[in-house]
Amino acid sequence: MAVDADGTDATARAALLLSLRQRGFRDRELLRAMEQVPREMFIAPAFRHLSWSDQALPIECGQSISQPSLVARMTEALAPAAAHRVLEIGTGSGYQAAVLAHLAGRVITLERFHTLAQEARARLKALELSNVDVVVADGQHGYLATSPYDRILVTVAVREVPPALLAQLNHGGVLVAPVGELDGTQVLMKIVSTPAGLERRELGRVRFVPLLPGVAEIL
Repeated sequence: MAVDADGTDATARAALLLSLRQRGFRDRELLRAMEQVPREMFIAPAFRHLSWSDQALPIECGQSISQPSLVARMTEALAPAAAHRVLEIGTGSGYQAAVLAHLAGRVITLERFHTLAQEARARLKALELSNVDVVVADGQHGYLATSPYDRILVTVAVREVPPALLAQLNHGGVLVAPVGELDGTQVLMKIVSTPAGLERRELGRVRFVPLLPGVAEIL
């Protein structure tokens, strides 16, 4: 990780990790993954000085990279493990996928913007995270080719969880998604596939950009 001469990046990273622990995050594997992923690699140069601040930042194509505490919160709810195949809807910068790659056996992440997908691939390759596949696809349809999935993480807002995603969730699997109005706040939902059906649990209010249909023709 690049560190300024005065150690600013290292200090900011340590402060963020401490704040996550103070917020109640105790899972050592999760915290290690958050520490190992150099967030500055996923952020535009103009905002790189804010890499380790706990805030969302803009990226290309009108999208954003979530604040680290929210990434930690969603990852904790998903509870990925080494034996799991994970599907992520909304690659964005690739930061969430990189965190998942340190915890899961395989990560398939879908992005509708070619520009974002190409840049995410380059970052993940530079980090030697070979267990991640970035696919340009319409996220509302999931990705049948490598289904079913033990875990599905939706990082864009949906009014309702697309039926295709629920159909691609393995028995005993977990899906986490922000559900609600697309132009306001949503409820972060954890859905678990059980023998008795789908169990839903609300995890609090969040705000995400909406899931857009199709694949972008230009970007």
